[in-house]
Amino acid sequence: MTPRGWAVITLVGLAVALVVAAAVLVPWHRPPAPRADQLAALRDLPVEQVARGRAFRAALRPGGWAALAVGLLVALGLGLTPLGGRLVELAGRPFGGHWVAQAVLGGLAVLLVADLLTLPFSAWRHAILTRHGLATNGWGGWTADLLKSYAVSAVIGVLALLGFYAVTRLAPRWWWAFGAAGAAALVVLLSFVLPVLVEPVFNRFTPMEQGPLRTELMTMAARDGVPVRDVLVADASRRTRAVNAYVSGLGPTRRVVVYDTLLREATPAEVTSVVAHELGHAKDRDVWTGTLTGALGTALAVVALYLLGSAGPLLRLAGVDSIAEPRAFPLLVALVTVAGLVAAPAQALVSRRIEARADAHALALTGDPATFEAMQRRLSGANLADPDPPRWEYLYSASHPSTVERIAAARAHAREAGR
Repeated sequence: MTPRGWAVITLVGLAVALVVAAAVLVPWHRPPAPRADQLAALRDLPVEQVARGRAFRAALRPGGWAALAVGLLVALGLGLTPLGGRLVELAGRPFGGHWVAQAVLGGLAVLLVADLLTLPFSAWRHAILTRHGLATNGWGGWTADLLKSYAVSAVIGVLALLGFYAVTRLAPRWWWAFGAAGAAALVVLLSFVLPVLVEPVFNRFTPMEQGPLRTELMTMAARDGVPVRDVLVADASRRTRAVNAYVSGLGPTRRVVVYDTLLREATPAEVTSVVAHELGHAKDRDVWTGTLTGALGTALAVVALYLLGSAGPLLRLAGVDSIAEPRAFPLLVALVTVAGLVAAPAQALVSRRIEARADAHALALTGDPATFEAMQRRLSGANLADPDPPRWEYLYSASHPSTVERIAAARAHAREAGR
């Protein structure tokens, strides 16, 4: 059997594995609360809060969708014309056109061009965040974070590009198999490394100081049977007034992180409710679920890129002879960009179902639906959320249930529990 035939079999196998993993690990049995309950929750929210959230999101919306459109056009313009290949050649020319120079410098040049052309939309977003009082870091802080992001992306990009094109040269007929395995391994590695090495680049983390709240949180984690290394406080207030918390890391690197803004804005009971939600992610191994599905999806994407990229029409449009040569990197970016946009609704749906399960866990663990509802009101107000966003936008990109869905779910839990 030819390598292409094996690639087709591998693609089918990975697709089946991804579907099975999603079917088993994602809580599909948790539908949203009835729409009537959501509308009742919406009516109970302060009118001014709802208006502020909707005005803020409406101000962000044009730039956000324009950035997606421009990013897509840039990717297609570089990947489906010889322009991208020429850019890669130009970047490698000072080094005699060596494949390493083309792979690394050319690849980074393509990514940088795409970033620079969408940079005005990022600046425009920051201006709106500042105008609405959500951003606190000013333009200096925004620029520093941007440069840090570029630096981190460049380090990861260099390693990925060098490794990928080294494999294509060492195994020209089977690079897709080694590339798929390497990409999946990279996803798993980053799940361990990012919380420890990358997150501190953007925030300073300190252990939550000793006191009743920390004792309550650690006791709750022990009662829940969730091994947590620590509860950390992130100095998020130096860049935002938004409140949040999250769980990150795997195994020995797992920790619950709470924004300092949350500690300032919320009551101790509300903080406990938020952390109970994060413990739900750890209890149900949601980071592992994301890592596994991400690794399978990335491996599948590499094999699919090999099969799609070998198509003659695409290669002729890009002006290259093989998808495995550095000059074809813009074509890979174009294909990945299109795939990402197409897959976004499915990824958002999976995320919403997982978040809803974590909400249910928090309600069961704390036994306090009233505080959970109060926390959702506070989150919505502090983060300037639209509590009931447009349906099309919600289905395409919402990673969490809407505020009205979460409040309705809390009220349903209270009715079932007789509270």
